[in-house]
Amino acid sequence: MKIYTRGGDTGETSLFGGERVRKSAPRVSAYGEVDELNSVVGVARAEISHGDLRAKLETIQSSLFDLGGELATPGAARAKAGPRVAEADVAELEGWIDALETELEPLRNFILPGGSRAASHLHLARTVCRRAERIMVELADQPGEMVSAPSLKYVNRLSDYLFVAGRYANDKGARDVLWAPGQNR
Repeated sequence: MKIYTRGGDTGETSLFGGERVRKSAPRVSAYGEVDELNSVVGVARAEISHGDLRAKLETIQSSLFDLGGELATPGAARAKAGPRVAEADVAELEGWIDALETELEPLRNFILPGGSRAASHLHLARTVCRRAERIMVELADQPGEMVSAPSLKYVNRLSDYLFVAGRYANDKGARDVLWAPGQNR
């Protein structure tokens, strides 16, 4: 099987179920953003040496693949397949956040994205996650379109997890870069 099909040469692509849409369609944008997020999480994971954190990021990548599949499945086909991201996935992220936060000093200032390479990549993943969330909300606001509530909650919670994981990757917050308002003026 060849990787290229030539089916997208005219600016269209197929959704799950066979429906053809423009590559600029909101649904395609939404799963494209999730695909980019998955790739950025993969880059962050490559920088992580902590085994448990690496394993959680791999689990997140699998969930993001599920989410992308859900977003690529329109209307009747989606209703038939059901959601691929569940409330249990959101609860799992919340548990991971709570566990990491017990090892971090409480935040008293805003922090700048950065510190270690791993933390920097996790902060980048967080910002890409927020963009994916905005595009998913935009899709959900379109007439006749739908994004499941667990999927929206998942990306919202994932950005929180990526923030906390970034702090954890910064020697449990010791290498966080604190924001000093107006310092460079």
